[in-house]
Amino acid sequence: ARRSLASPVVSGVLCPCGSPHGSAVESGSGGGSGGGSAGSSGRSLCEASEQDRRLRALFQKLDVNRDGALCIHDLAVGLGRLGLHRTELDLRKIVKAGDKDLDGQLDFEEFVHYLQDHEKKLRLVFKSLDKKNDGRIDAQEIVQSLRDLGVKISEQQAEKILKSMDKNGTMTIDWNEWRDYHLLHPVENIPEIILYWKHSTIFDVGENLTVPDEFTVEERQTGMWWRHLVAGGGAGAVSRTCTAPLDRLKVLMQVHASRSNNMCIIGGFTQMIREGGPRSLWRGNGINVLKIAPESAIKFMAYEQIKRFIGTDQEMLRIHERLLAGSLAGAIAQSSIYPMEVLKTRMALRKTGQYSGMLDCAKNILAKEGMAAFYKGYIPNMLGIIPYAGIDLAVYETLKNTWLQRYAVNSADPGVFVLLACGTISSTCGQLASYPLALVRTRMQAQASVEGAPEVTMRGLFKHILKTEGAFGLYRGLAPNFMKVIPAVSISYVVYENLKMTLGVDSR
Repeated sequence: ARRSLASPVVSGVLCPCGSPHGSAVESGSGGGSGGGSAGSSGRSLCEASEQDRRLRALFQKLDVNRDGALCIHDLAVGLGRLGLHRTELDLRKIVKAGDKDLDGQLDFEEFVHYLQDHEKKLRLVFKSLDKKNDGRIDAQEIVQSLRDLGVKISEQQAEKILKSMDKNGTMTIDWNEWRDYHLLHPVENIPEIILYWKHSTIFDVGENLTVPDEFTVEERQTGMWWRHLVAGGGAGAVSRTCTAPLDRLKVLMQVHASRSNNMCIIGGFTQMIREGGPRSLWRGNGINVLKIAPESAIKFMAYEQIKRFIGTDQEMLRIHERLLAGSLAGAIAQSSIYPMEVLKTRMALRKTGQYSGMLDCAKNILAKEGMAAFYKGYIPNMLGIIPYAGIDLAVYETLKNTWLQRYAVNSADPGVFVLLACGTISSTCGQLASYPLALVRTRMQAQASVEGAPEVTMRGLFKHILKTEGAFGLYRGLAPNFMKVIPAVSISYVVYENLKMTLGVDSR
């Protein structure tokens, strides 16, 4: 049987006992419980120092030029000597993933952190493939796992995959063989994590400023990505319709509330119903739902093109790269559909009988104010994308990685409550950070709806609000805005899951 030259050096680097849970040592003890306990306590005393010794030995073998850091050349030569041949692209990914100080190489601490984080990801993949839960992966399990992802292969093709990793000719892969084969092989956004941790596709809180989700290679090749987007769009439509009364109340409070006109939630609803009846609670919702499809499609296509322009591998985006690509894509999408944003605000603020519909509203704006009116509030809207998308992404990724490191044992699936909690918290933080800009945008969009209102600038409006209302004035309407987050997230998730099943997307 073929044997990896790396095995004597690396088997046990990440787990000194040579097996994922020490089972090899325990099964070979043969003694009573006391002997096993003594052996276990003996191992625990020296485990930390032994682990450090093994890692340092491996680091020194890879540090070809003996400068105390691993560059791409060191890894290429050092891994080659150990029988582990990696492409230059793979080596660049390794350095990129572990290089915390961005100096283009890995020092010992960065190397150790990379390996430890790497093992956790490898274990998640191994567990997800091990359908029988017997500690081994066979050809049938590979076929089934790929089928779950929408990829169909034959058992002969699966056996070829097995042979590339199988050292002892058993046609199965245990944890040690899996780990040795993938040691220092880049695993970033593993499919298991990408599949379960969709964010912007699932959760719709009325603002489409989040960074688009990643999709696995399999989801792209099998066309599952567009089904996810359609399911997300449908979920957003239902979610926005259900929370539309709170959204309209938020707009009214942003535009009309002041120290002299202090609107409360109950009073606001009463005023709306008295003026236009119960149906008036949904004013502006039609255009708000209609803009989901073009905005999502434009943003997704722009995101993919920007990633290619940056020259970044599609499944290797770091957070700052995702933020850059996502913010630019969001700016392009918002620029394309911004007239619909202005229409949504005007329709929400209209009085009974003022307009006969969306087209009538658009014609009136064009006739009285000109084309420029459709881009009022454009600058604060663009400026709001970065704090919203950045904080939402950073909070969500932090919560996701914390959960994966602490609680992910057998699967990367966080379950519905963890996913909803992460989505709610990140969306709330993103909205809180960008809310003053959103309020100024809404007031600028609405200014001409008041006859004879003077032309205002973003800077002038900020100064006026701070002077007349104080900092609190920048957060008018925040209460109904936050009240709709939890129901919006929950409704969009439930509808998204049901639409996924209808469209034939497997919920694994």
